[in-house]
Amino acid sequence: MQLCKMSMTLREEDGLGSTDMTEIFTTTELTRLRSDLIQGGMLDSREAAEVLQLFLNGRGFGVSPEAARDAVGRVTQVNCALPALRAELENLALVA
Repeated sequence: MQLCKMSMTLREEDGLGSTDMTEIFTTTELTRLRSDLIQGGMLDSREAAEVLQLFLNGRGFGVSPEAARDAVGRVTQVNCALPALRAELENLALVA
């Protein structure tokens, strides 16, 4: 399976500096997802896994419920740190 990556050029007028990066998910997307997970309490791993699945499905990726639950477990161990969340999502992202 192949990861689908899109190139993004961050512009100075965005307030993000002038850097050319390749990333699957933007920091803004990840920050919103993290906020949703934290506000939801991430107490129920099944619900948090569904949020991850919806996030990925909305961006054209598929993920199994089991893989999403495993990822939620790993992300909660590090208090939902953005780098860990990004790594988990990029590992889960499958072309749907």
